[in-house]
Amino acid sequence: MSSVHDDQSARAVVLPANQPKQFYRGGASIAALRGGGDDREFGPEDWVGSTTTRFGQPESGLSRLPDGRWLRDAVREAPERWLGSEHVAAFGDSTALLVKLLDAGQRLPVHCHPSDGFAQQHLGSRFGKTEAWIVVGTSGANPVVYLGFRDDVAPEVVEHWVSTQDSSAMLSSLNQIPVRPGDTVHVPAGAPHAIGEGVFIVELQQPTDFSITLEWRGFLSDAESAFLGMDQRTALQTLNRSGFGDAALASLIKRTADQDAARVGLLADDAAPFFRADRLHGAVELEPSFGVLIALSGSGKLRTDSGGDLTLRRGSTAVIPHAAGAAQLEGDLTLVHCRPPSAGSRI
Repeated sequence: MSSVHDDQSARAVVLPANQPKQFYRGGASIAALRGGGDDREFGPEDWVGSTTTRFGQPESGLSRLPDGRWLRDAVREAPERWLGSEHVAAFGDSTALLVKLLDAGQRLPVHCHPSDGFAQQHLGSRFGKTEAWIVVGTSGANPVVYLGFRDDVAPEVVEHWVSTQDSSAMLSSLNQIPVRPGDTVHVPAGAPHAIGEGVFIVELQQPTDFSITLEWRGFLSDAESAFLGMDQRTALQTLNRSGFGDAALASLIKRTADQDAARVGLLADDAAPFFRADRLHGAVELEPSFGVLIALSGSGKLRTDSGGDLTLRRGSTAVIPHAAGAAQLEGDLTLVHCRPPSAGSRI
């Protein structure tokens, strides 16, 4: 490995926008945050620090480093430098994390994601796709998200809804949750969900692109792409048909807008085995870890033990390798710091 590559695996770097084309509209809020960039109609997702490809694609979705390499390849070449020895012992050379900016220019379809066990059995993957949403902006009169069935739903009822593509029945069966910036929602694997038009989020996910799209008509070309190549009955086995009552929702949702500490933990306790996220403001110390930074406002610098300052401002997205060491944020800067789960959190 060249000295240039060695140096880059020890330094935090700013990443450019990375917006693979999607089937739904959006992208204006991403462009506004970045101060320009790609606001094309079907650029609603910016995959930040991504070592994950879109389903069935060899490279689409991957982040590229300033030296021209895919981040995925750089991590594979030097996993302990990028991820740390404890992380590698637990997760191998996977970052165990996918971070996105997602700007819903239209309501997303009702869908769910497979659990780890289902993904291992049917998709040949260690990881399923649990995710979490950090709301960073909203527009429109009624910004909402949808999570979990309100009541238990029988399997034959779900199959009828999906077979007939009864969008109204599917959407009306879900809990509708008003949201504002600072709200966060943990979305367990299997839970049916959708994001409403005008909701702009930082999304943390397990590192896959697996979606079971229950409401595919008008969004996708056919049912085969909706079910990841599986038959409908098999795909629906991963769906959680249980009702999500008030207690369940309360355990998944946090409201953090009124918290103004230098470090605010953003996610529900249930998210800890899958990923970590904090909102940081002002002077904050960061322990050595692979991480992704998304600057929401202001400007400042990131100083790391490995040397060199990284200038960050509203709209900057950056990746930090473990080998950068401890880091210090300086300036009037607010950002979201995303990290994989701690090595001891998954058994």
